[in-house]
Amino acid sequence: MIPTQPLGTNSNAEMRTFDQLRRVFSGTDQNAWFAMHSLNLPRHEYKRFGEIDFVVCGPDGLFVLEIKGGGVSCREGIWETTNRFGDTDRLRESPFKQAEGALHGLRQKLPDSLSNAFVAGYGVVMPDVERLPDSAEWDRAVLADGRDFRRFEKWLKRFIGYWRAKDARKTVPNASQLKALQQHLRPDFEAVVPLHVSAHDVETRIARLTEDQLKLIDVVEANRQVVCYGGAGTGKTMLALELAKRWGAAGMQTVLACHSPWLKRYLERNAVPGLTVSLAKSIQVAVRRVGIEKFDALIVDEGQDILNMDALDRLDSYLHGGVSEGRWCFFHDSNNQSGLCGLYEPDAYDYLESFRPVRIPLRTNCRNTLPILQRIQGALDADLGNSGVGDGPAVREIHVANTQDAIQALEKELRDLVDIERLNPGDIVILSPVSFADSWTRSLPENLRDSISTLDDASPRNVNRQTIGFAQIGDFKGLESEVIVLVDLPGPGQSKDLLSYHYVGMSRARALLSMICC
Repeated sequence: MIPTQPLGTNSNAEMRTFDQLRRVFSGTDQNAWFAMHSLNLPRHEYKRFGEIDFVVCGPDGLFVLEIKGGGVSCREGIWETTNRFGDTDRLRESPFKQAEGALHGLRQKLPDSLSNAFVAGYGVVMPDVERLPDSAEWDRAVLADGRDFRRFEKWLKRFIGYWRAKDARKTVPNASQLKALQQHLRPDFEAVVPLHVSAHDVETRIARLTEDQLKLIDVVEANRQVVCYGGAGTGKTMLALELAKRWGAAGMQTVLACHSPWLKRYLERNAVPGLTVSLAKSIQVAVRRVGIEKFDALIVDEGQDILNMDALDRLDSYLHGGVSEGRWCFFHDSNNQSGLCGLYEPDAYDYLESFRPVRIPLRTNCRNTLPILQRIQGALDADLGNSGVGDGPAVREIHVANTQDAIQALEKELRDLVDIERLNPGDIVILSPVSFADSWTRSLPENLRDSISTLDDASPRNVNRQTIGFAQIGDFKGLESEVIVLVDLPGPGQSKDLLSYHYVGMSRARALLSMICC
């Protein structure tokens, strides 16, 4: 099977067919037969055979399989499919014409030496249709319905024999011809997607998912006191800003409080008119600046940093009705982030819970791609929700023996990301547990070091798109970047004392995570 796992697809029928083919080929000579799954190659705009669900090839021929899941119907020559949700799609042509056309297109793209060497045929697999009536439009041997699908190996042998009999005089291709065919097809099925393209594709998926996440805010808005909790990347800050927008539109004087000056500046830049953004420790200054005595509503972002009794007492004093009777929503992450900033006290959380707020879990991660999510969960045992973004570039992890090797590896990685992978420098942020002066980054060659800007609370995002950003992990909490390069740390999971640094640092990456580990 090429690849060894099915490519990303929403078709359950394709995944089941993949499993059937894998079972059939499991006992065969690996150099004799192969099958390729071609649908839904990410950002594969130039693939030649993009309309083919499966290509199956071996000594007995080259075959194209078209897969149609769900219900299938044909009325007055119009074909339709119906999925498990009851949605119906009209097909431009019959599945058999589709498969035949795909085979024709495939053979046209092959060199004559390969196209003429193989018996060729096409088939249609409908695993959810129990029985399709016979028709003059197709031969029964090229269709696998539900009954055939349950005896797939037997059907496949009959299917291959049918096409083989149509061209019985053709000789069996040799091993070198089979290898040449595989090598000709394989680049189109395994083409490397440039990282800058992959990152852009991830951003598009994140934007769509963000719209889905916003539906949760209806539940939050309808309740007076809410605790909204979820791991890094589950959309807490986005939902906090949307809630602030709605409460402000309803005429409420709303304050959005947090602990980090960096996050405060980011929230201010994205705030809606009329919203007050404040550090929790200076809410008394914010209320005087607005010219009121107390706020009508309170929203807290990154609440785990200010869940302590001193902070709650301060917020209580400047909220109408206080924490016990007032309108508020706390967004917080229950994963371990101790040692970075703020103070979390379990008693303070219990105090909030005593008012019986509505508790809303955020389960869908709308920031991190699946490779990033799996690496964090595997190494740190942290709950960041379920992947909603989908696949993306693999995590890049480089292990070195000493500081000098780490500096050289960091130099090469930054140059590769910009010069070879063509990523925008402004999309890259280097994160470290230490300051720039103490980081490996400071020892980079001067020309590369000059292309790096140290971020600060006045500019928490890389405004200068021509330079790479640098920040300490604790400062970048609550923020994110398309590409994160994590430095000055051992490998994730190697030290419990550094768990929170790895958790926060790794989870800031939206599309690509790179780690230089010493």
